[in-house]
Amino acid sequence: MQRRQILQWGAAALATAATGAQAQSFPAKPIKLVIAFPAGGPTDITMRALADNASRVLGQPVIVENKPGAGGTLPAQALQTAQPDGYTLAQIPLGVFRLPYTTKINWDPVKDISYVLNVTGYAFGLVVPADSPLKTWTHFVAWAKANPGKLSYGSTGTMTSPHLTMELIAQKLGLELLHVPYKGSADLMQATLGGQLMAAADSTGFAPQVEAGKLRVLNTWGAERLAKFPDAPTLKELGLDIVQNSPFGIGAPKGTPPAVVKRLHDAFKQAMEQDSYKTALARYDMVPMYMGSAQYQKFAQDTFAREKALVEKLGLAK
Repeated sequence: MQRRQILQWGAAALATAATGAQAQSFPAKPIKLVIAFPAGGPTDITMRALADNASRVLGQPVIVENKPGAGGTLPAQALQTAQPDGYTLAQIPLGVFRLPYTTKINWDPVKDISYVLNVTGYAFGLVVPADSPLKTWTHFVAWAKANPGKLSYGSTGTMTSPHLTMELIAQKLGLELLHVPYKGSADLMQATLGGQLMAAADSTGFAPQVEAGKLRVLNTWGAERLAKFPDAPTLKELGLDIVQNSPFGIGAPKGTPPAVVKRLHDAFKQAMEQDSYKTALARYDMVPMYMGSAQYQKFAQDTFAREKALVEKLGLAK
């Protein structure tokens, strides 16, 4: 019995030493960071700034790969078949925590991802073309009530935060809206400016078009008004008790060694603190929103339960 214990302790010590050595030599090659939305949008631009900073800290390139579609859940799904060695990372949008309630999957968003850290969240709002007759939120609601199912709005995908938030608003106000999903902000903005949609619910990737006088902001979804759009009321000011900022961060495959997760956490936290990243976020009224690995894991667990309640409330569960 004593000999067996000594052997077990020895094996554990060797495993710990091997993991420690692996972390010390990590990374020895480029790291792939898969993000959930197309090139050119707010997520892509801000995550590339973060990846560039992390590359300098880690001494290896962090290469961004865009994998849009499926409501932003494809990167998290890709982690399920990736090697747990720290060389494949993924953005984890909020939609990942809704996935099991709307789609049949064989993995668990809470248990089957190693949560590295949360990095930021979005500033959202609703916009219409500048020449739209829907000048205010009051006009939007009145037109929607008078024309059930005809007021078209776009989002960055089915079951994304903009989609579900608009559906929650519609439910609270007794509206029937026509939802049109797109793969990302760039496509959504083109459709809105091209007159294919009456409105768009999105993160503030629409800011340049608003500043150019092509779009008008009807409302924003934070706890307070955005400095960039001081005239646009929040949902709370409009009598809707809703705040949506959709935090997101970075995950690794389940089973990634803790020492490697810590190395990644420390590097990306340092990357978050660089001015270049904060400047990129500020373009879209986003701010650093740090959660460490343990806190982010707890956030995942709590969000998973909360999103179930939302999906069921909206009658979207399958």
